[in-house]
Amino acid sequence: MPIRWIVRLLRSVRFRLALATSLAVAIVAILTIFGLRRSIHWAMSSEIDRGLVEDARELGLILQELGPQGLEPVSDELRRKATGHAQHRWFVRLWDEDEKILWQSELADEAPPSPATTPTPTPSRPSSHLLSIADYRIYRNAAPANPLSISYYEIGSSLDRVRADLERIDQQVFGAALLMLLASPVCGYLLAGLATREVSSMTQQAAGLRPTQLDERLPESGLDDEFDRLAKTINGLLDRIAEFIREKRTFLANAAHELRTPIAAIRSSIEVGLMADRSATEYRELLEQLIEDSESLEVLVNQVLLLSEAYALQDSPSAERVALSTMIERAAEMFSGVAEAGGITLETDIPPDITAHGLKRHLGHVVNNLIDNALKYTPPGGVVRITLRADNEQWIRLVVADTGIGIAEDDLPRIFDRFYRADPARRRDGTRGVGLGLSICKTIVETHRGHIECISRVGEGTRFVVSLPKAALG
Repeated sequence: MPIRWIVRLLRSVRFRLALATSLAVAIVAILTIFGLRRSIHWAMSSEIDRGLVEDARELGLILQELGPQGLEPVSDELRRKATGHAQHRWFVRLWDEDEKILWQSELADEAPPSPATTPTPTPSRPSSHLLSIADYRIYRNAAPANPLSISYYEIGSSLDRVRADLERIDQQVFGAALLMLLASPVCGYLLAGLATREVSSMTQQAAGLRPTQLDERLPESGLDDEFDRLAKTINGLLDRIAEFIREKRTFLANAAHELRTPIAAIRSSIEVGLMADRSATEYRELLEQLIEDSESLEVLVNQVLLLSEAYALQDSPSAERVALSTMIERAAEMFSGVAEAGGITLETDIPPDITAHGLKRHLGHVVNNLIDNALKYTPPGGVVRITLRADNEQWIRLVVADTGIGIAEDDLPRIFDRFYRADPARRRDGTRGVGLGLSICKTIVETHRGHIECISRVGEGTRFVVSLPKAALG
């Protein structure tokens, strides 16, 4: 149990956030300490350099003022100054023109000599150099003109004070950094808990949602932060799922109702036939009625199965190359007899070799259904025109237009709804369909990543436009 809890903890977002926070704090702390130490070291070294340059300026004044009196007054003044800076191990060296040490303070013996490669400044070739040698900072400079034949001098100071100060700072900063590194995981874990508390609450609330209550949703804070947007996104998904389930329930209810009608008619016909003996002619009429009702039931069942199949293929369509030109030409040829019998002119404008990727049987159903509807709603003397175009490299458009009775403006928004049927009196044959044909067409077209639209005016005709992408499904 503890191992499972530890594994769960290590995989949690809260732990990962705390770990990321701790690492960020550690990196920032290390960079800050390093930068702070470098800055302090630079500041203290710069302070020593400024002090050495200032001491060199004073030495130049001493040489100019006391030099005419001899070396003794100069050495006494420099000795007094060295004594005042003894805690810094301050020293001074004076060189003559032969590059021999003319005089040096007591602590000069402890200081390392300057490298032989260091240029020698002279009054005729003045130059100054700041050198870091061992634990000392040394300033070498040419001496001003003086009667003591002093060519150049060195003033130096130990860096022990800088090192000691840095060690004290390191101890203090290290302690603070250690405390920070120890506290950052705890603080990070607590802060991560505050950050993920909303997610945990949302998870518990989502777990409490009941599948039978389609109106239940996650609460939204209204702050428009990340969690509020997540809740809105999940609620939007729940809205779409609820709408889908409601449509399924409505579809099942309508399908059951539509199935009940032909089944009831079949049963009623059979019961009537069994109530009394009848003649052969009456039995023939009864059987013909049973066949008609069975055909209606078969059409409805086939359409329901086709619609269910189209929905199922939305998740995993299996595309093939479909020769649309050939398919539509054959469909037009098949319906030509129906058009001729109804006194309707069937025209086609179909370029050859137009193909698309899709499901051949389903696309064939769309073509047949649209042509069949156009013929049913077009009176004698009318025209049904089928046009196929490849508009560009991406879309193929099929247009089935008729000069029929048209569709009422109130019916247009609902013609693609399942089981919706317009007034049967508007059909040329006066029959009443199932109400699934156009709904199936819309589902199939959308499964193929396309869209279908209807443009119609009463008394002028109807125009269905199907747009299909050339790209393959999936």
